[in-house]
Amino acid sequence: MYKELDEQELARYCVKGDRLAEDELYRRYAARVLTLCRRYADNTDDAKDLMQDAIIRALDKISTFTYSGKGSLYAWISRIAINMALNQIKRQRWKTVSLDVWQRDNIPEPGEDVMAAIPQEKLLEWISELPDVRKAVFNLYCIDGYSHKQIGEMLGISEKGSAGVLAKARKQLKESIRSYLKEKER
Repeated sequence: MYKELDEQELARYCVKGDRLAEDELYRRYAARVLTLCRRYADNTDDAKDLMQDAIIRALDKISTFTYSGKGSLYAWISRIAINMALNQIKRQRWKTVSLDVWQRDNIPEPGEDVMAAIPQEKLLEWISELPDVRKAVFNLYCIDGYSHKQIGEMLGISEKGSAGVLAKARKQLKESIRSYLKEKER
């Protein structure tokens, strides 16, 4: 029965505290939320913990969910997970980031053909190796589609600060790509 429920109905059952509906919500969204959390966490165990905490918080706050069309339940849960990841980064008292936005890295952007030759696992590995703030800004801007203004508000930095952090993250990723390609040519 619960597998056939649409998001709105599933949320309604969860609001009532229906354990089977809560289990169904977990089954539907845990893997996707875990994938999202892996982009922000340092390792798989931290990502799993973050995913569990996000789903628990979502279930605790499910009565505040407002259905706005297909996909809105996952979007709402993913926003909870992102906020929790950002709060965790803030709590870790990350170092002040240099805001030297205007310094260019002189490393050319890799073309689509180059990017197509790099395994997705490698790209995800390089992103996961970014320092926390760079990883968060890169994910929020490049993957989740937030503006620098929004990112600045979320992380408590300026809009230019967000742009500067993104520039440094991109530079680090381009260096990883360049090293990988040199290694591959050997």
